[in-house]
Amino acid sequence: MPLLRIQVCFFLFVFVASGIQSFTFIHDGDTTVNISRLAKGSSCKVCTEGRQNCEEALLLKVGNPVSVEFSCPQPEDEFKVESIQNIECTIEECGWWSVPVSTSWLDFHRRFTWNLKASRPKSVQVDFPETGMRQILPSEKCPDMHTYTFKAFQKTGSVVIGKYCTTGPIRSMQILNQGSFSLDVPPGLEVQSDYFTISVGEDIKSLAKVTLSLSHGTYSSELLSPNFPESFPDDDVMEWYFELTNKQRAAIEFLNLTEPRCLKKETAAEYHNKGRLALVTALKDTQPLQSQGDFSLILRNCEMDRRRAGSPGLSLKLKVTALRTSAPVICSVDLKKINYLSLHLERLNLSSECEMKMNSVIMEKITIPSGKVSQLNFRDCLPQDISVTASGVIGCSQFKDCPKFPVHLAVPFLPSCLPSPLNAVTWALRPPPHGTVELTSLMGPLKQSLPGQLCDDSLISLTEDDGKTVGHFCPQGAIQKVQIHTNVTVTLSKMGNQTLRSSVKPLLTARLKEEITERYIFTLSPKRDTSLLLATPGWPAGMESYATVSWIISLPPKMEAHLKFIHLSQPKCANRHTNIRVQTFDSLEEDYSRREDEAAEEVTVTESFYLNMSNCMTERGDFMVVTELTVQKNQLLIIILSVVAALVLLFIAVLVAVCIVIKKKKKKINHQVSIYNPNGTIFLPGNNGFPKSREDNESHVYASIEDTLVYTHLLRKGAQMGIYTESDMDDPYTETTVSPLSKDENNIETGVYQEYPQQGPPLPNRPPSHGHTLVDNVIYEAQRTSATMEARLDPEGGN
Repeated sequence: MPLLRIQVCFFLFVFVASGIQSFTFIHDGDTTVNISRLAKGSSCKVCTEGRQNCEEALLLKVGNPVSVEFSCPQPEDEFKVESIQNIECTIEECGWWSVPVSTSWLDFHRRFTWNLKASRPKSVQVDFPETGMRQILPSEKCPDMHTYTFKAFQKTGSVVIGKYCTTGPIRSMQILNQGSFSLDVPPGLEVQSDYFTISVGEDIKSLAKVTLSLSHGTYSSELLSPNFPESFPDDDVMEWYFELTNKQRAAIEFLNLTEPRCLKKETAAEYHNKGRLALVTALKDTQPLQSQGDFSLILRNCEMDRRRAGSPGLSLKLKVTALRTSAPVICSVDLKKINYLSLHLERLNLSSECEMKMNSVIMEKITIPSGKVSQLNFRDCLPQDISVTASGVIGCSQFKDCPKFPVHLAVPFLPSCLPSPLNAVTWALRPPPHGTVELTSLMGPLKQSLPGQLCDDSLISLTEDDGKTVGHFCPQGAIQKVQIHTNVTVTLSKMGNQTLRSSVKPLLTARLKEEITERYIFTLSPKRDTSLLLATPGWPAGMESYATVSWIISLPPKMEAHLKFIHLSQPKCANRHTNIRVQTFDSLEEDYSRREDEAAEEVTVTESFYLNMSNCMTERGDFMVVTELTVQKNQLLIIILSVVAALVLLFIAVLVAVCIVIKKKKKKINHQVSIYNPNGTIFLPGNNGFPKSREDNESHVYASIEDTLVYTHLLRKGAQMGIYTESDMDDPYTETTVSPLSKDENNIETGVYQEYPQQGPPLPNRPPSHGHTLVDNVIYEAQRTSATMEARLDPEGGN
């Protein structure tokens, strides 16, 4: 069988200059390298040929060395590098292939993909003989950060068989005709040199066939249907083959089962054993115990009705547990590194053949204290036969004795030899008198499990010493912190058939602090455009008499909160009143307040606020409230911005209109130019029109008359005395007026715009008086006349 080993098959030289990284890529073998972006929205590009060709992605094939540059200083944060190799098998063998894995591109996220193809009707088989594999959820990561993904290629598209980590019961994988498997490695981590083999597989009739070896004592493993959590392909088949010894038996359970609406056929599970007829069962039925060696489990899907939107498909978890029928299983449980927690095992089904021992003594209940190591024996115990829980106490009598740092509440790691997984973990938190328990979520904000807001994963329950429930919570909410002024028990349990998964990262942190003013305080930071439900502690039961609760709600900027009390039950009070109050952070006055005898109304708050509720001494009935909190954009701000935007648009429209009108007026106004007219009339063309005639204009009307003109009667008297002649009495201001419509003796038409040469015609011969302007005539003729009059009145020369 050909053996493929991970080895160096391409080389990389890196140069850094001016913050830009340059790579010289050299590779051999039939390998293609694809450099692509990790996520959309990045502006960084990958370039070749001296940054002349820059693209969002680059495909490098076999050929000469290629120089690769990036347009950003840290391309490892923007790009991933995928090495692709095609492996084609004949009917007999697949041959030798080099695997393109090396320390090159070490700072990048790397993916190594092998495309597999076999000749029909054979399959391609990949074996992991040394370490084996185990299947994980799509959202999980492997401890060594090396994640394998198997796909099968069909005419309808690719189907994800699953994601896998090294070390597990899976020994081989067969893919029908054509498929691929890939290895993902994060930045900075060198690829481990593991062996695997590729060969021609069997003639299979299913989409894929996974082989598991469970012949190593008691073992439990989980498998997933293809495309989980999405639907298994329509009208398709998947096969798992389990290898057992004659002294083992296996139990099959289907968890998280969703079934489709079928048009043809039915979903089913088929069990095939050597020498026996096939056994067909419905997926919802209890699956038969397999106790006669190796067997195959075939999952069949029907022809699904997917015409309705949101119609469920077929998906499930398959849990297989193998155990020896007679020999006991020795299990060592070490709790030295697990703080505060003790382990409890209890036999549930007393009629079963399960036998549980500690120190060679058969026991129905076993407790292993914190910090201890114990040896346990199990015989013929199935998961449903035993309950496994963990519990611990964290407390102090005085604040000086309390833990100085937050206590991490996490699901502990337990050995896989236990016949059943961990069912629940409980922490009892005991602060000093008048102290407070403060819980902070490290797995994201929490939400309260309520009708219309149910939890579908692990559940966190908070209860008080008297057993009264504070509430049930789970991730994906808005509650960041919970403070309770009393002793609290925190229980983390599974939902339905799910199991609690161990994690290094804690789920919650706990602090024991001083007294608070309220009995319960919840701190929330809801996201924008979200809606969530808040219930009073103990719901659906009522709050205790005189109990108080506060929600500290911090709103995002430019958001407002809409409060609607969708479920409100008021008691009859014997003393005091119930109260619901809303008050913003910066205000000294309440924005909203209602008692039990007042009708509650919807409230809108435009900034971060407190929601406070308090109970009275009840005579009968209960005080309980479910509040719907909706965070949306500030409507008042939207109205103000809309009005401002409308005014701005109106101003712009008016400004544009004014500019258009001014522009049109400017077009109508011609530039005025003075034109010389040889006929003696000066006028301005344009809108002024032609000059008016003397009869039409007011040139003969004077605004004032010189004083000398008043003495005309003296001239007449002088004429009578023989001093003056008639010609002396002529009006010195009389001027010749030429009609604008008349023509001069050269037949030049006046009053009409004429285009004259640059140098006008010579001036005509005129009397001397015509060489002066009207002002000159008036001023100087008036002076001359006055002097003449004086001379004539005094013929003696003044003597």
